[in-house]
Amino acid sequence: MMRPLALALCGLAAPLAAQAEQPLTAAEFEARVTGLTLSYENGGRPYGAERYEPGRRVTWSDLDGDCLEGEWFEQAGEICFAYEDGTPLQCWRFYDEGGSLRAVFSEAGGTTLYHTETRDEPLECRGPEVGV
Repeated sequence: MMRPLALALCGLAAPLAAQAEQPLTAAEFEARVTGLTLSYENGGRPYGAERYEPGRRVTWSDLDGDCLEGEWFEQAGEICFAYEDGTPLQCWRFYDEGGSLRAVFSEAGGTTLYHTETRDEPLECRGPEVGV
């Protein structure tokens, strides 16, 4: 009698595990990040930070003081970022990791970023460079 119960429990665990690995929808992502600045790391090293503004506007920094403005949108179930400098479209799948985020780049073998810090303050960006 224990065996059918164990099989039934295993049958329930698989859909729950699959559900836990579902990427955030655009609405879920927007609700989680709007008005915040999130820092990310890759391989235990700082990677960059992004400020998420209302209207799906973003500001990205590689943490060097230079910032890129852009916007994000949902495309084919991914969160895609288009930046003003013409950088090729960057599409990611974001996952909830117990209150933090994990971002997986859409290209095969792509980068995985881990959300490490959340701040209310905007990024510190240098102004435009002047001179010749």
